[in-house]
Amino acid sequence: MEEARRMETIRQIFPVKIRDMLSGSGWQKGLEEIRVRVGQPVEFLYDSGIRRPAAPGGTGTDETFRMGVREISEMMNYISSYSLYAYREELKQGFITIEGGHRIGLAGGAVLSEGKMAGIGPVTFLNIRVAHEQRGCADELVPHLSGASGICSTLIFSAPGNGKTTLLRDCIRQISGGTSGRPGLKVCVVDERSELGACHLGVPQNDLGPRTDVLDGCGKTEGMRMLLRTMSPQVIAVDELGTEEDFAAVEQAAYAGCRVIGTLHAGTPEELSENPYLRGRMRRRLFQRYVWIEREPDGRRRFTVCGPEMEKIC
Repeated sequence: MEEARRMETIRQIFPVKIRDMLSGSGWQKGLEEIRVRVGQPVEFLYDSGIRRPAAPGGTGTDETFRMGVREISEMMNYISSYSLYAYREELKQGFITIEGGHRIGLAGGAVLSEGKMAGIGPVTFLNIRVAHEQRGCADELVPHLSGASGICSTLIFSAPGNGKTTLLRDCIRQISGGTSGRPGLKVCVVDERSELGACHLGVPQNDLGPRTDVLDGCGKTEGMRMLLRTMSPQVIAVDELGTEEDFAAVEQAAYAGCRVIGTLHAGTPEELSENPYLRGRMRRRLFQRYVWIEREPDGRRRFTVCGPEMEKIC
């Protein structure tokens, strides 16, 4: 999906009266998140810093644009195509993924049913995480993900917002497509939040490679087990592992001879090793590669590749 069209999807979810502010291309470059908070200035977060746009017609630097309840409600109509009820399951999880793979986190008033989360209403806070398809960003990484027996099971970790999903997406594309010295592999993607493939009507909008099959909108644990039974994958890719059930499914895939490439939230190797669901599995070498992504002060990312004992490879 071309970048201009992907960013136009974001522009179209804003109230009509401020879309003209986003008609050029200057607001798009380096954009990572947009934070909308009721009564507060809208924030555009870039790799180089934060911008707070002026209100339409405003001239002073303190006349920043602020969203009210009515404007956020208007945005929710556009986000849901005027059918918010159709997204009731997503509302329980606190996010909606729109065309282009952009994930919109939601907060506001919690709706409870028998003490459990049943939705959010009214929605008064939005976190629009901008999806970017950066082909080639894994060029330097992929050669280090192979061992004597081929592609290694790999866990990519970092603090939130450091590009794990973007890096995983390009790894999938390259492993599926192969290189001059390595044939492409059958890759199956469990895309629970539609961020990897950005499927629209079942068709991935992102390039995940020619030998990739996508299970969109399915939970990670169930999805991994289903794909093992039905699609004979050589590699399974999954974003944001986090529960005991997730890692048990990864183990099942490993015992079936399948490799798994996944991501996990952890800011440092020390935090990773303290994960209660992963600690014992690290000792059992469930993963043969660990990739740590760090953000430099200037916004650039760098990665460190480690082996099964967390020894540095590159």
